Amino acid sequence: MQTRRLDAAVIGLSPHVAYLTTHLPFWQHQAALVLFSNGRSTLIAANGSAGAAAADRIIGYDSTWMGTQREEQFELVAEQVAVQLAERRPKTIGIDCSAVSAAVATRNDGTFIPLDDDLWQMRRRKDPDELALMRRAISCCGAMYAHARRIIEPGVPELRVYGELHAIAVDIAGEPLSAYLGNDYACGAGGGPPRKAHAAEAGQIYILDLGPAYRGYFADNCRCVAVNRKPTDEQLRAWEALLGVFPLIEHLARPGVRCRDLYDAADAHLRQQFGTGLTHHLGHGVGLWPHEFPHLNPRYDEVLEEGEVFTCEPGLYNAALNAGLRLENQYLVRAEGVENLTPFPMELA
Repeated sequence: MQTRRLDAAVIGLSPHVAYLTTHLPFWQHQAALVLFSNGRSTLIAANGSAGAAAADRIIGYDSTWMGTQREEQFELVAEQVAVQLAERRPKTIGIDCSAVSAAVATRNDGTFIPLDDDLWQMRRRKDPDELALMRRAISCCGAMYAHARRIIEPGVPELRVYGELHAIAVDIAGEPLSAYLGNDYACGAGGGPPRKAHAAEAGQIYILDLGPAYRGYFADNCRCVAVNRKPTDEQLRAWEALLGVFPLIEHLARPGVRCRDLYDAADAHLRQQFGTGLTHHLGHGVGLWPHEFPHLNPRYDEVLEEGEVFTCEPGLYNAALNAGLRLENQYLVRAEGVENLTPFPMELA
């Protein structure tokens, strides 16, 4: 705010609000943080539900009437923001890209400056409390993989695997997950959600790309299981090539390294060891959103920063592999290199 000479900032995107205040709005609720150049802040939250959030003042609004969630919540929040701005009459206001901020911009005079680029960059480096929440989410994955290896066999329905893994994640988290249990739970496919009336078959590879979220913070990692525990020679060759990517990335990755260089190194390794390279990104940052900065993707040009968490998820896919395989670890970037946050077994059989 000092650099941009802002008199105030209005933040309405829920993950940004959570990052700045620790208050994660319920998914059906809207909220906003108003921050002034003197450092004073006001958080507007549904029903005053923000608890011990990091804000000087917390204002509640009625998000429900007799149990009905009100559709006009972003307008109600914008009205409260307008009251806060009227008290100080800021001329230059930073805003993020959210329904609340859009409503604020249409209701108030002043010059509005977009802040999303700054906010996404701020969120890259994880503080100790953020890492603790991410480690809890990741711990769900370890138990999920262990259970998956016990139940995966020819004939097991994808929906059963998904349902039981969700139950394991909730049990480890000790509370409901804070977001839909994402990523990939399809067998004999490159990815996708579990499919109705679709069961695993012998010869297929079950790709489990797990993404439980604990109090707003996501895990994102992947393991593969041969359904009948008898992978083909080609599947084993692909798996070994994928395994070789991780020591390579662990050797190269450290603050200041270009993400494109990591992508190129992994792609070259797979081409040499298997004959084909990457067909999707090598990885991405994780935090309050499943995909954040940095991007291990040749369409971006970023460098690693100390304190951020990124994934490495090389995959190989073709008909001879009966769809394909993918493995994924999450890494914390430290000054001297990276720490593997997901030291779970990677066995295919």
